[in-house]
Amino acid sequence: MNRTLLIFRHEFLHTIKRTGFIIITLIVPVIGLLAIEGLQLVSGTVKPTAEITTIGYVDESGGFQQYTNRGNIMFVRFDTPDDATKALVRGDIKEYFVIPSDYDSTGVINRYILEKQLAAPPATTTAIKNFISSNLLAGRVPPATIDLIEAPLNLVTTRLTETGAVATEQSGYGNFIVPGVFSVLLVLSIIFSSTYLLQGLGEEKENHLIEILLSSVSARQLLTGKVLGIGAAGLAQVVVWVISTPLLLSLASSTFSGFTSTIQLPPNFLLLAVVYFILGYSLFAVISAGIGAISSNSREGQQLIGIFTIPLLIPLWFMSLQMLFPNNLIWVVFTIFPLSAPVEVILRLGASDIPAWELATSIAVLGLSIIGILLLTIKVFRTYLLMYRKRPKFGEIIRSLRNG
Repeated sequence: MNRTLLIFRHEFLHTIKRTGFIIITLIVPVIGLLAIEGLQLVSGTVKPTAEITTIGYVDESGGFQQYTNRGNIMFVRFDTPDDATKALVRGDIKEYFVIPSDYDSTGVINRYILEKQLAAPPATTTAIKNFISSNLLAGRVPPATIDLIEAPLNLVTTRLTETGAVATEQSGYGNFIVPGVFSVLLVLSIIFSSTYLLQGLGEEKENHLIEILLSSVSARQLLTGKVLGIGAAGLAQVVVWVISTPLLLSLASSTFSGFTSTIQLPPNFLLLAVVYFILGYSLFAVISAGIGAISSNSREGQQLIGIFTIPLLIPLWFMSLQMLFPNNLIWVVFTIFPLSAPVEVILRLGASDIPAWELATSIAVLGLSIIGILLLTIKVFRTYLLMYRKRPKFGEIIRSLRNG
């Protein structure tokens, strides 16, 4: 059997038998299942009750006596500010406001509370505003018009194709759910897979097992077998997560039927997800292999690889901004930059359409980066893999690569 295939088989089986790998692979669908079951249990046993907030008011201007029921907020009228203050101190009301006699000319309303606040809660502000406007318009415009003034906009957006037909895939926050979750899982899988490769090299160097291996196989065969074997295990992990996703969504449909119906997968999402996992893992795997070759131990290697994983995490840190401005120039740069491309592309697929030239450029740059770093890693492998208790300086590595 080919020596590379032997190493591949050993690394694949060794990785999938790791306790940590099994736990990480199963814990994601298990947590999702437990969360769904817990929410179903809570929704079936606990009936939410709307708490009514009572707010007092003093009408010194006159004419503010209607529309006192504003959903969860109830307005109670008092004759004088002293009466309202006593009710506030007793706890009969949460707060009160005074509509002065010169309100028509000043538009000023005085609000009184007991606790310290930076500003009035938005719900309270909206309720008071609607209470004032409704009473001002009462008798002057139809009730239906008053309702429209209180809630003037219910915007429904429909996406059309270039031919003017209604598009099959509509926009919405539901489209961002699966790409967002998959991006987090992709980061976890890439980091864990690369860490396994780094730990394996570190342990083999510390135990001097690497000397025995290199006496039987070449550095290229060893590197290729390790990268492919651990990568196949990581891909199997992602497949388990992808398969469990629709099953969890089907279980959640009974509890979140209205929300899950809005979830749609972007076109070619599964294909691009697999492509960018393979490319992303391959890139970080060859980087990890190079770091493992120059590191004196696995702990030092893990510290160094952390520097390269920062760009991979940046798109997740600014996920909310990408939802609002998905085609900003900075996200285009992150789409093409190889260290951030795997996560950035997946996130942008859920927020907007990515031009074909950006995807082609991103995949090409990733592929060329993998090839270039792989060639450098093989040289580093041959030169520094048998070096113990000493990490070469950056200048030494550059000189050896030039001479090699």
